[in-house]
Amino acid sequence: MLKQQHQVFVALLVAMDGVVIVLASFLAWLLRLALLPHWPITRWEDPPKQALVFFTVPVTLLTIRWFGLYRPRRDRSLLNEIKQMVKASVMSMVLLVPVLYAMDSSVFRSPFPTQRVLGIDVDTGRGQLAALAGILPVCLVLHRVVFRGVLRAMRRRGWNLRHVAIIGCGRLGQIVARTLERNSWTGIRVSYFISHQDYSKRVSCLDRPVRGGLSRLEAVMTESKPDAVYVALPMARAAALPDILRRLEKFPVDVRVVPDLNPRYLPESMAVNELDGMPILSYRECPTSGVGGLTKRGVDFLGALAAMVIFGPIMLLVGLLVRLSGPGPVIFRQRRVSLAGEVFDIYKFRTMYHVEDEEVPLPTPRGQTAAVRVLAKLGARRATIQRSASIGDIGTITHTLAEDRCATSEWTQRDDPRITPIGNWLRRTSLDELPQLFNVLRGEMSLVGPRPERPELIERFREDWRAYMLRQHVKAGMTGWAQVNGHRGQSSLRKRLQYDLFYIRNWSVGFDLKILWMTVFRGFLHRNAH
Repeated sequence: MLKQQHQVFVALLVAMDGVVIVLASFLAWLLRLALLPHWPITRWEDPPKQALVFFTVPVTLLTIRWFGLYRPRRDRSLLNEIKQMVKASVMSMVLLVPVLYAMDSSVFRSPFPTQRVLGIDVDTGRGQLAALAGILPVCLVLHRVVFRGVLRAMRRRGWNLRHVAIIGCGRLGQIVARTLERNSWTGIRVSYFISHQDYSKRVSCLDRPVRGGLSRLEAVMTESKPDAVYVALPMARAAALPDILRRLEKFPVDVRVVPDLNPRYLPESMAVNELDGMPILSYRECPTSGVGGLTKRGVDFLGALAAMVIFGPIMLLVGLLVRLSGPGPVIFRQRRVSLAGEVFDIYKFRTMYHVEDEEVPLPTPRGQTAAVRVLAKLGARRATIQRSASIGDIGTITHTLAEDRCATSEWTQRDDPRITPIGNWLRRTSLDELPQLFNVLRGEMSLVGPRPERPELIERFREDWRAYMLRQHVKAGMTGWAQVNGHRGQSSLRKRLQYDLFYIRNWSVGFDLKILWMTVFRGFLHRNAH
């Protein structure tokens, strides 16, 4: 019965998508017709033919199916469906152009001259294609949003529900049940539990019945046939998973497996791929690989060029002021680490009296004493970290590393006597970092990403803090999610790392543009900048 209902819904959805595609095609054609008021229409098939309906409908529907948008995935979020629909619309236009060209369509051999629109000569055939490329995704997305809204309203009233069973009534099984209950828009309802133990005397879990243990799996599935099964075994029972899956093969139900993994150990979104029939779970990979990375590089290059044009006069003025502030180079270089552990020289305007390294003490007896004192603190902290790691005390590690950061900041404190007057102003306004635009142009850094760290600090932190090295899955950036949220200078390293990992998990070009926009208002002046 459920399969038949799904087929009905799919048929209805395909039909509605087809109507929407026809509507989008006619809207694009009407825009072209508005520019050509004397376009003759002599036969009934002229309008749909000129609107390209006979091509757009099959090509777009096949592309939507190719993107898996007709599969029964109730747990797919609306945002994910919108993204996939936009991709499908773009791909359908990419496929449509060569098809129309091969069929010698009128959009490429228009018998009418170009029309002048807003002072620009426009070929009406290609204009129709451009209009369709903009109208089609908008219409399809709006249609899917309305369709989802209607389905949610129906499911809230108890229609079109899907009843599932959960194997496992421990912590993970309860998380699955609460998550499904919280996302009621999916229409998925938990009917009962089956214990992950072979035998169980437990009769209820979260106000739902527990119908025995794994020894009664076949009997329970035969008595109460669910629409789907969620397998949520605790890690201690992971060895039983193959046998459970084998036993579930006897029943025509959908099976989903929820792994017992803490979200904090999933630093990035995982994907399942297949190689010659072998399933591969992508636990961690660079989020900017492929087309996304190419797009990010294009934004970096164009953005850096634009910023250099805008800030060019300011950079020349700052360079002159740094030259007048005392002897030493205008541009200061220091070794930093970026994507995949690559070491590069970062560029900054010099803000201190001339020394070899702006983050080590001046070669004076007082400076040497401060350096020895700080290194002694770091040695003691490291011993504490190693003791804490042996017993899994993450809180102690976090607190200790935060203190380490404060300890190292003794070398660059507020009102540090080694900082020149102009250097103090440059640090407070973050103008000392403008030369990093050259690092971005060279591809060593990005406009947006985690701030680059020094190699020696990374060597310490890679052993002390589990997730620290994940920052190197993207290029280091001039600004970042942590910086625009105030985590810079003498701030919590733990919080900074949390924001950096959030950025890596949720990276997109749109997220980068949002951070760049926020940088204009929050990235230059901040109380922690010094």
